Amino acid sequence: MNPSAVLVLGGSGFVGRYVVGRFVAGGRRVLVPTRRRERAKHLLLLPTVDVFEADIHDDATLRQLVSGVAAVVNLVGILNEGSAGDFERVHVEVARKVVESCREAGVRRLLHMSALNADAQGPSRYLRSKGQAEAIVAGSGLAWTIYEPSVIFGREDSFLNLFARLERLLPVMALAYPQAQFQPVFVGDVARAFDDAVDDDRTHGQRYKLCGPKVYSLRELVAYVGDLSGYHRWIVPLGPRLSRLQAGVLECLPGKLMSRDNLDSMSVPSICNCAFPDVFGFAPTALEAVAPEYLTPASARSRYADMRAQGGR
Repeated sequence: MNPSAVLVLGGSGFVGRYVVGRFVAGGRRVLVPTRRRERAKHLLLLPTVDVFEADIHDDATLRQLVSGVAAVVNLVGILNEGSAGDFERVHVEVARKVVESCREAGVRRLLHMSALNADAQGPSRYLRSKGQAEAIVAGSGLAWTIYEPSVIFGREDSFLNLFARLERLLPVMALAYPQAQFQPVFVGDVARAFDDAVDDDRTHGQRYKLCGPKVYSLRELVAYVGDLSGYHRWIVPLGPRLSRLQAGVLECLPGKLMSRDNLDSMSVPSICNCAFPDVFGFAPTALEAVAPEYLTPASARSRYADMRAQGGR
């Protein structure tokens, strides 16, 4: 067994790239399986990362991946189902297969990404599947750590960037569930919490709620994004019936910007009601300290210039 090797499932995604980056900076060997290697091209130049194509839903493949590593990180997750049963397949079944593979390979350390308000009896299919996965991990007998973040923000996020795109395109923002509450946490802080815990015995058998320093309503977040991007749109708050109607329409469109299951998840405030975990030894980063770096017009122009330069134009 390589004492520094970590298998990161979901390592090519938004949170994954930051977790992998932290591990590499600490000198760890990192294995990142992906269905298509092209999706992980941003990781290919990192010196201690092995990226390869593999289907982690295949039992034999997953057992082979887990064999020989010191720890497994499971970041695999989806926010919406492409077809019925996807939450069960991606959240619950992957968690079960990871636990079984770790047991068979003798790998004790497992770090698992869940979500704030994960509950097998929760109001949405998303939260119920996350809760079921937590129960599997917590009952595994492994040296597990579970993370329960609120919505995660950062340069490549699909939350604040989505509202920025919509506000550029639409003259008015008809906003479903505007009073929904969030306590956004910076992706870099989430990655640091994963990295700090790998070799820390104090984190074994612990669940950690991860939130930023401030609570916002959805309406406040959308307004803030508009202020940063320079697109000050009139926000029309929708009541419960219109919110559900809008979500029902949007979930049928390509890209699925919103779903009725998302609304059900938002019915529970995504806030921690507690301090950031002391065990990690740092304070969470404020949204206002990071969001201007990627949502203001100047930052957008800078990214466009960088892409042109990389393309030789």
